[in-house]
Amino acid sequence: MKKASLRTLWLTLSLPPVLFLLAIIGASIYFGASGLTDASQIEQRVTASTPVLLVIVQVGLLALLFWALRRDGLTWSQIGWKPAEGQAAWREFILGAIPGIALGFLYIFGLSPLMTAAQRAFGDYVPAGELLPTLGSAALPFFIANVLFAPFVEESIYRGYALTRLLGRFSQPAAIVISCVFFGLLHWSGGFWYILLTGIVAGGLFAGLFTWRKNIIAPFAAHLLLNLLEFLLTTLR
Repeated sequence: MKKASLRTLWLTLSLPPVLFLLAIIGASIYFGASGLTDASQIEQRVTASTPVLLVIVQVGLLALLFWALRRDGLTWSQIGWKPAEGQAAWREFILGAIPGIALGFLYIFGLSPLMTAAQRAFGDYVPAGELLPTLGSAALPFFIANVLFAPFVEESIYRGYALTRLLGRFSQPAAIVISCVFFGLLHWSGGFWYILLTGIVAGGLFAGLFTWRKNIIAPFAAHLLLNLLEFLLTTLR
């Protein structure tokens, strides 16, 4: 791997959490400039704007993805969007959708309550039980960010681009761990336990599907179905 590619790789992995932080800072400045002077009111408005901020961040991630691919001279097929010879796209989608649905129901009925219990028992920098109501406060932008954008953009970055680059330099276990760590850090606004949940459980599943099937279609399907179930949980509950 060329040194230029390595710099691009680490920038592409490091910038996404920073983009969300910048979005929060920008929203805080905006609400402060609009006349709000009380810090708690600004915080409440920023929290209520989380779904919109997610859309902004996803657009930023998409731009980052295009930059990384252009910088390294990669095509969409080279990062896994074209199934290998003998693979049918619809079959790869189904192979990913099944574990994605399973993880979605596990998240709704098991992992999410466990995360809330861990927040209450051990503490977190995000109040226990606050994540899902915050995400579901505005259904349309949350759907755009979490269902339309996130599965495509995040799988392209963390599995298709980054994991492919990492596998060219590290062993498979090390490459998967690195990709999962950065994928978890992308979700830092949900709290420490949410970082672990997304990084280890979801990131591990997506990375496993990618290394098994050698394409993004399977992890994309898993990510899409998981996020769709999460959207339905937060908006219909």
